[in-house]
Amino acid sequence: MRIYLLSIICAITLTFALPANVYASSAPELEEFEPSTSITVSGSVLHVVGASGMMLQVYNVTGVRVMNVRVDGADWKCTLNFPKGCYIVKVGKTVRKISIR
Repeated sequence: MRIYLLSIICAITLTFALPANVYASSAPELEEFEPSTSITVSGSVLHVVGASGMMLQVYNVTGVRVMNVRVDGADWKCTLNFPKGCYIVKVGKTVRKISIR
């Protein structure tokens, strides 16, 4: 029992007594500013603002892409002819969950 306790005490002492290696990292690179993209839905009409020329993807809840289209213009609307349910919309780096009712 003494040997067991002594080995635990030694292990704990060595763990905290040894210096930890700490490394400094360089500053993260700044990404280019991307204008904010707004994604909203009203009924079955998808409204996207600020995504001119970007690709828009719509995925169902199982992860299957059901739509892939290029956004034409800064203020873009599209009627979604999908069954009722939840979908995930991705435009550039912006991702939103939408619900079609």
